[in-house]
Parts: sequence; structure tokens; C-alpha cells
Amino acid sequence: MIVIDPLLLVLIVALDFYKWVVIIWVIMSWLVAFNVINTRNQVVHMIGSMLQQLTEPAMRPIRRFVPNLGGVDISPLILILLIFFLQMVLENLRLSLRGAF
Repeated sequence: MIVIDPLLLVLIVALDFYKWVVIIWVIMSWLVAFNVINTRNQVVHMIGSMLQQLTEPAMRPIRRFVPNLGGVDISPLILILLIFFLQMVLENLRLSLRGAF
């Protein structure tokens, strides 16, 4: 219990951080798509590629199962819902372990 509770908290916080990375990537991709920001800018390109490298491994398997909706990519939404689900499972596990001891 001494190690499990902090470990579960760290996992919950890491999932929360990753959720924000996905949200920032989505917003940035919209800004690039609507020509609000320019990817020729070195800083914008660097941030965009870093965000894509962080999010693409998690979204690639989701894209294999989600049908094409005419150019609309809902894989980030599904990923965020999965992150919420995992956070709730970890929190319930944490609370149940806390009550068991």
C-alpha cells in the first residue's frame, strides 16, 4: 500500500498530462489547417512534430478501427475518452485499495 497508492497517483497525473498533450496537438492541427500558424516557422514546426511524435503512437491503433468520416479525424476524441476511462479505473482501484487496508 505504501508504494501502490503513490504509483497510482503518478499514473493518474501522467494520463492527465498526456490528455493535455493530445488537446494541444488537436488545437495546433486546427490552427495549421486554417492557416492561422505557419509550419514554415522553425519553432512552430518543432513543436508540431514533437506533439505528433507524442500522440501518433496512441492514435494510430485507434485510426485502424475508426471508419473514415469524410476527412474528420475523431481518433483524438476517442483517445481522450479512453484516458478518462483509465483515470477513473485507476482512481477506483486506488480508493478500493485504500479501503481494504
